[in-house]
Amino acid sequence: MSKQVVLLGPPASGKGTQGRRLAEDLGLAYLSTGALLRSAVEQGTELGKQAEPILARGEYLPDSLMCPIMGEWLAKQTGGWVLDGFPRSVPQADFLAGWLSEHGLNLTAAVLLEVPLDELLVRLGNRIECPECRWSGRRQELNRADRCPECGGVTGPRADDTPANFRSRLAEYEEHTLPVVARYESEGLLRRFDATTGADDVEKRLVECIRSLKAHGQAA
Repeated sequence: MSKQVVLLGPPASGKGTQGRRLAEDLGLAYLSTGALLRSAVEQGTELGKQAEPILARGEYLPDSLMCPIMGEWLAKQTGGWVLDGFPRSVPQADFLAGWLSEHGLNLTAAVLLEVPLDELLVRLGNRIECPECRWSGRRQELNRADRCPECGGVTGPRADDTPANFRSRLAEYEEHTLPVVARYESEGLLRRFDATTGADDVEKRLVECIRSLKAHGQAA
């Protein structure tokens, strides 16, 4: 049975790292909406032109832009998936619920990665991304200086990882995404994870949890 998982958490909580690992471990498709949008900005696409000033302010894209983008991506998938960065608002959660219902699917789980603010700030200064393949992680994960472990490209800090941008994204998360967290918790779909114990440990616990769940979010 396919799994449909969404990853939630504040900026720098490890969603990109854990999303990629979870998808690879379980044979699922993976989408980082942040990487998708940053790529569109760099390529100068129509979406990128609309997104660039919004992302530069550390704000989320409006639901009117994000939902159609996600609908297109979801429609191309033939199996389960892991979404990193969607839904980030209640209207986006409504959209996803409607899409799943229309296609006879249910959300397996909403995973919340919990990290205290002081550690988020430390991680922010250590976070890097590859502009070639959109791998993201920490400096200590590099195979050699500034080289991406996935494609060998030259990595660097994310363009949006400034202290001011982080504070703006965190405020957006608290205003718009925490209500999504509360919603999934009320529906019995939320799974909370202490994401401060090291990436390998978080990965192990996360994979074990998701493997044990059916599509409707209850233990198998």
